[in-house]
Order: sequence, then C-alpha cells, then structure tokens
Amino acid sequence: MRKLLLFSLLMYTLWSCKSGQNYQGIEVLIPDQYREVDSTYQQNFELVKIDTLQVDSLVNIDWFTIFHDPVLDTLIQRAIQNNQDLEIAAENILQAQSALVIQRSQMLPSIGYSGNASRGNFAGFNTIPTQNIFTGFGTVNWELDFWGKYRRLNEAAKATILASQEGYRATQLSLMSTVATSYFQLLEYKLRLQISNETVTLRDSMELIIEERFEKGVIAEIDLNQAQIQSAIAKGSVPLWQRLIRQTENLLSVLVGELPQSITTNTGLLDQTLEISIPEGLPSQLLARRPDILIAEQELISSNALVGAAKANRLPNISLTGILGVAGNEFNSLGSGGAAWNLGGSIIGPLINWGALQRQVDIEESRTRQAVLNYERTVLEAFREVENTLIAIESLRDELKAREDHVNAAVRAMFLSQERYNQGVTSYLEYLESQRQAFDSQLNYAGTKQDLLSSYAQLYKALGGGW
Repeated sequence: MRKLLLFSLLMYTLWSCKSGQNYQGIEVLIPDQYREVDSTYQQNFELVKIDTLQVDSLVNIDWFTIFHDPVLDTLIQRAIQNNQDLEIAAENILQAQSALVIQRSQMLPSIGYSGNASRGNFAGFNTIPTQNIFTGFGTVNWELDFWGKYRRLNEAAKATILASQEGYRATQLSLMSTVATSYFQLLEYKLRLQISNETVTLRDSMELIIEERFEKGVIAEIDLNQAQIQSAIAKGSVPLWQRLIRQTENLLSVLVGELPQSITTNTGLLDQTLEISIPEGLPSQLLARRPDILIAEQELISSNALVGAAKANRLPNISLTGILGVAGNEFNSLGSGGAAWNLGGSIIGPLINWGALQRQVDIEESRTRQAVLNYERTVLEAFREVENTLIAIESLRDELKAREDHVNAAVRAMFLSQERYNQGVTSYLEYLESQRQAFDSQLNYAGTKQDLLSSYAQLYKALGGGW
C-alpha cells in the first residue's frame, strides 16, 4: 500500500508539472487620464500589470442609438446580420473551436480496433501446415502528458479561439463604424446636391435678368459672360454629387449584404443631433475593451504556451499500449481458446539532435518577445487613435460653429450685394464673389458636420464599442 501511494504521488507530481512558465500578464505604461478630457490637467503615467484572463470582460456591443437615427440603426442591424466579412470572421471562430477539440484529443487515450483474416503456411521465418488465421483486437494507446506539452498546446489553442472571437468583434466594430461613416457621407452628398440645385436655380434666374439687361444695352457683355460662367459652375457640381450619392448607396448596400439599391434617408444632415455624450472611462479600461489589444494579448499567451511545448519536446515521451482480442483458426471458433491480450509501455526520448530542439525553444522564445513588443505597439497605437479622435471632435465642434457663422454672414452678404447691384451701387463682380462665398460656405459647413458625426463613429470604434 505504501509503495502504491508513493507511486501515485509520484505520478501526480509528474502530471501536475508543465514545462515553461505560466502566463503572468504584461506590464505597460499608461496615463491616468486622456489628454483631451481636461486640457489643463497634468497627466501622470503609471506602470500597470494587465492580465485580462483575471478581469471581467467589457466586450458588450450596443447599436448606434447614440445618433438617434432609426434608418442608421436599421442599416447597422442589417449589416451585422448579412455582411459576408462578418460571416467569414464567425467561421474563423468555428475553425478555432474545432482545432481545440483536435488538440484536446491528443491528451486522451487513442482507442481503435483491428481485424485480420489470412490463409497460408508461412508464419515469421517458419513454414507450417496450411491453415486459416482469424484475429480481432481492440487497441489502446496513450501518451502520458507528464511534461505538459499537450496542456501547453491546449493553452495555445484556447488563446487562438479567444483571439478569433475578438477578431469577430473587431470586424463587427469596424463594420458598424464604416456603415455609420458611409451613411453620414451619403447625407452630406445629398445636402451638397440640394445646395447645388438651389444655387443653380438662383444663378439661372439671375442669368435671365442679366441677359435681359444686356439685350437692352444696360450692361456690358462681360457681365453676361460672368453670369453664364457661374451658372455653368453650379450646374457642373450637380452630376458630381449625383454620382457620389449613387456610389455611396452602392457601398452601403454591399455593406448590408445586399445588391446595390437606393437608400432612403428620413433625417437630413442638418437635422442630425450633436447632443452625443462621450463616455467617461479610464485609460486602463481601454486595455480590456479594444479587440486589437485583446487579440495581441492572446497571441502573447499562445506564444508563451508554445515555449513550454517546445521545451517539453526535449524530454522523453512515455506511452502505454494495450491489446485485447481473440484469435483462432476458424471464424466460428474465435475466442474458444481464451482472450488474447498484451500490455506494454514505452519511453522514447531525444539523445543527439545537434541542438535542433534547443534552437526550436530559442525560436519560440524569440516569437514571445516579438509578441510582447507587438502588444506594447498595439497599446500605443490604441491610445494614439483615441487621443486623435478626441481632439478631432473637440476641434471640429469649434470649426463647425465658425462654419455656421460663415454661412450666416455669407448668405446675408449675398442678398445685400444683390440689392446693391440692382440699385447700381456696386459692380456685378462683387455680387458674383458674394455668391461664390455663400455657395462655398454652405458646402464647407456640410463637410465639417459630416466629419464631426463620423468622428463620433470613429470614437465608438476606438474605445472598443459598448457605449
């Protein structure tokens, strides 16, 4: 009994050990607050240890209800249901899950069977009287994972699953952001088309007035030519916006997994609300939220596990085998002589391989160092993207206010200039210049508002979604 207990303790000890080190998390330097949250705040930096295996996940994804646009919400929902890129990412998850099942099977006994029927007089190196031989056996082969090689490979396979799941979520966030940005571009192009059509109508009516004055000899031909030029410029922009509208509708249709078709919009760009609340979150939450950071960490976990598997390859493999079956000279007499069985064990290990196995360990350790550097780079890029988006939103808000003031002043100046021209107080060139400024200011305002709305969509993606 004592020997049995000692043997069991020894087996448990060997089974519990695993080559290589367990993943211990990674330390990165992060700020305690984003720069653009409070421009007067002096940032402090701290070294934090990140191990998302030990924290609750913050991977919930919400719809784009922050924009309060039912059409946009519907487009995003259709995209998530039908987009082919998202379905491809989902298939990656299924493949990774199947790979884990395959990897886990390596830790369990392999059970099989064999059957044989033969007739002859030669067995081994001796001749015997001609006879029939029938056999049927069940086989068991089990490679004991003393050194944790297969358990390390399981860790790597699990990390691949988690990485593929985060890859799916990354595709989801990118899709949602792209749909929203394309939708706002569609609204911008429609607004630009509306402004261009209104400008064409205004300039055509003015051109008719100028033409009548020229025919009566009131004004010079140069004024008529200038009016014709401005009308042609406005008319030339109409097909441009029509083309971009069609192309953007085609893009949105493909994003939602459908053939190109018209996209009906109920809310214009000018009616889009800017009352959008930015979530207050700590920078440390970004590390447990952004899919690309989580993918980089899972790649690090996988690389760390593969180091242990490579180290285990330098140690001997211990296997148990067993055979149980029946044999006989006639099929109907199988088993009449009792069961045939065999139990055995084997140990196979490397002896001289000229450093090949050690070099494989070196390769995996180098890949792990690369994974650490990749994680650190991904974190830096994530903070850069968030900070850039935050400053973009802040500056675009100020820019939009300035654009609005410009539009109001330019439109007012255009009408005043027209009155002055009609009264003969100013030249027609001044009026044309005021027309041009009013037209350009309205187009610039549309572009700036689209940029601002799209920046919120980019922020949603940069922060990892879920708000």
